[in-house]
Amino acid sequence: MVKKNIQKNFSIGKRRKSVARATISEGSGKIFINSIPFEFWGDEARRLWVREPIILAEDIANNLDFKINASGGGAIGQTEAIRMSIARGIINFSKDKKIKQKFLNYDRGLLIIDPRRNESHHGNGASKRGSRRHKQRSKR
Repeated sequence: MVKKNIQKNFSIGKRRKSVARATISEGSGKIFINSIPFEFWGDEARRLWVREPIILAEDIANNLDFKINASGGGAIGQTEAIRMSIARGIINFSKDKKIKQKFLNYDRGLLIIDPRRNESHHGNGASKRGSRRHKQRSKR
């Protein structure tokens, strides 16, 4: 039995607490997210959001299969992490600088991790009111 030499690439996307790990290989354009076919995953808005990098690089992305595992965070954070992992995977697989520039011009968040995080709480019983909020005081 002869094994085909199938090229595989791995990419990671992050957004806040969410992490998406993508395995990209040559194929027919199938996408699986957490072992669920893309057509049955999430709602229509989230599917459209994930499809953005595929639409931008349609000629390359239509010949690739994506298997993505997303964990942590919430639904929107996972969606942004997934689209980042797809965009990075397409660039790593194709090694085309024009596509990278196209992604950066469209949305910088497709390729660059957003470093913002929630501010930690600063005690003093303010856990329900926010990190720096204090109890309101009367001036008179």
